[in-house]
Amino acid sequence: MPTKNALPGTCPCGGPSLAACCGPYIAGDSLPPTAEALMRSRYTAYTQRNEGYLRATWHPSTRPQDAILDQDENLRWLGLEIKSALRLRQRKAELPDHPDSSPDRDTVEFVARFKVGGRAHRLHETSRFLREPDPAIGGTPRWFYLDGTFPE
Repeated sequence: MPTKNALPGTCPCGGPSLAACCGPYIAGDSLPPTAEALMRSRYTAYTQRNEGYLRATWHPSTRPQDAILDQDENLRWLGLEIKSALRLRQRKAELPDHPDSSPDRDTVEFVARFKVGGRAHRLHETSRFLREPDPAIGGTPRWFYLDGTFPE
């Protein structure tokens, strides 16, 4: 679902509104139910420069020790396009012995567009996600961003 520059009242990820889309996840009122919902909320958190949410949703085994965001960087996010979450899930269903075929693992391919200092860029990533208990919230299972690769 491609999103152009977010329209007034829409969620930065392209959803209907922040309150009806990523807002409750970022506020901690609920957990993203799918890897794609987590990916969208992480994109929204990047647009808001929300370091806390990005850290909380990054798997501890791969989370960077240093700051994730550079608060001084002149960066503006322009839009998000989900490329193939469904296609990747279908491919994994066809390969049941694949290590990422567990219902607690998922993959989302996306393109995020942004500008730095007035110059346009795009981030094309295939992200891996893992759902497991989070001790920080009483052991409730939640999705975490694990890592990503860059096709092209």
